[in-house]
Amino acid sequence: MTTPPTKEAAFKQRFISVMTDLQQDGIEDPEAMGLIGSLASDLADSLEQTNWSAAKRAMSPAAYDALLSSFMTRGNDYHRQGHRKHAYAIQVLGVSLVAATQRGDAQLAQGEKLLDEIIDRAVAIYRQGRPARN
Repeated sequence: MTTPPTKEAAFKQRFISVMTDLQQDGIEDPEAMGLIGSLASDLADSLEQTNWSAAKRAMSPAAYDALLSSFMTRGNDYHRQGHRKHAYAIQVLGVSLVAATQRGDAQLAQGEKLLDEIIDRAVAIYRQGRPARN
């Protein structure tokens, strides 16, 4: 009988899977990256921050919990409805969000930094292309 992996080990495997997919396919998909940039930009704007990384740092524990819960609900809804790229964008941001709680693992901390750089770049590209707000 084998023991099931810890929550941390299971998350690490999921993180690796998401990063691998993002690096192999995701960053080459303009629609997926646009959705990631749009969602992360809106969340950063709602917290009056310049990018996703800053928004994560500014988030209260209550806001973190609410956002993670929202990501789970919305991501599952998008998946059921067949909106794969929307669900993918939420998954990428959700993994980034959870990774912030796992910084004691040096590999995850390094991976989180790389993931957040990709997300912040998607935010910058999205903002360059969106119409100016009044």
